[in-house]
Amino acid sequence: MSPHLHLKPAPLRLILEIAETGQLQQAAAHCAMTQPAASRMLAEIERQCGAPLFIRQPKGMSPTEIGTTVLRRARVILREMQGMADDVQALRGGQAGSVHVGAVTGPAVGYLTSSVRAIKRDTPEADITVDVMPSRELLGQLSLGQMDFALARILPDFDSREFLIQPLRDEKVTFCVRAGHPLAAAARVDLADLHDLEWIMQSRGAPIREATMEAFAAAGLPEPRNIVNSPSILFTIAYLAQGDAIASVSEEVAQLLMRPPVNAGFALLNHPQDIRVAPYYLLSLRRRPLSPLAARIRDAVIRATRVTPASPG
Repeated sequence: MSPHLHLKPAPLRLILEIAETGQLQQAAAHCAMTQPAASRMLAEIERQCGAPLFIRQPKGMSPTEIGTTVLRRARVILREMQGMADDVQALRGGQAGSVHVGAVTGPAVGYLTSSVRAIKRDTPEADITVDVMPSRELLGQLSLGQMDFALARILPDFDSREFLIQPLRDEKVTFCVRAGHPLAAAARVDLADLHDLEWIMQSRGAPIREATMEAFAAAGLPEPRNIVNSPSILFTIAYLAQGDAIASVSEEVAQLLMRPPVNAGFALLNHPQDIRVAPYYLLSLRRRPLSPLAARIRDAVIRATRVTPASPG
């Protein structure tokens, strides 16, 4: 194997298509080349790498361990090259390029929404994609170079050395109910009053659910038994509106539901416990500089988190 790989974009696109389709013939067609040409190109890549990149099986081709590593790097390289082309096109044609960002629910509602709106007012042609998902999925996509940055928590099964880390803030947990809930107007509600009632929460392992369970434990109470599990905020809203369940949600989500213009008919229970989730961070890849547009959105998010006062602890 040569100490230097002399690979152009076309071979990298070919191996990504092979990984996607599992078939050399289909990959060749997607790359607008003949199968013999694709076969020769793959052989040359494997010669330079000094090892097979795919296992040939009757049902298709799957990447080897070395192939998986090459594919991960190839995705980043091609995304970088596409980013470079987009930046040049934006400068030459007055366009803004594209950005893909992600966040867990709280900061997505609290800060990312307003930041994206501000950027779109100035640059309406900006192509901005926002995904809201758990930290594990965000870090996975970020590590693969599929996102520009993410607002997420750092998890132990990811190497934090891969990321540039900007601390933001923690999340306060609130208990949200429909406005007509029997306890909505109560001056004080303790966890003991809520233990036997119906709850709707994210699945086990979700930070807000775990923080809620820890609060019950700190009060000397076991976990509630009557729980509906759902990661969907839309299902949670619909479920709350039709009954007397309690939702454990971030303060940002609760305020969105209660304040204008949404005014969805919900209330927060007055419980004295200060329940907080571990801080989240603004994360980007060290090896991949942000585009000018992504940097503008990043800076807008950081400003928003500093301007908006944190809930009193």
